Amino acid sequence: MKLFFDGGLRPGGMELAVVAGGHATILRDLGPGTSMDAEWLALIQAVRIAHARGVTDAVLLGDAAAVIAQANGVQRIPASCTHHRQAFLAMDKPAGRLRIRYIKRTQNLAGIALSRSHQR
Repeated sequence: MKLFFDGGLRPGGMELAVVAGGHATILRDLGPGTSMDAEWLALIQAVRIAHARGVTDAVLLGDAAAVIAQANGVQRIPASCTHHRQAFLAMDKPAGRLRIRYIKRTQNLAGIALSRSHQR
């Protein structure tokens, strides 16, 4: 199953969206942080949703290339984000294969959902 994730930063704080199976989960007012913090929180939320739904072959798709590379262990993690990676590694994962892949922003359904939720 494909799960799209995206994090954002607004004057009111961090926010995130995850789209799985056509259903969007949007969380706002996540407190202060950086856009990278928001992207990590979105990735972690996508893993939680995949695990809760019992997904056995999860493909997590996001547009934050740095966070995806860090989560996949191919890029150095800034000291300010090591706690996110530790939380990611320690959490329950969905059964089977878990892949985290980069997609363009224009293809990210979670980013689109987050953007549209502000237009209402």
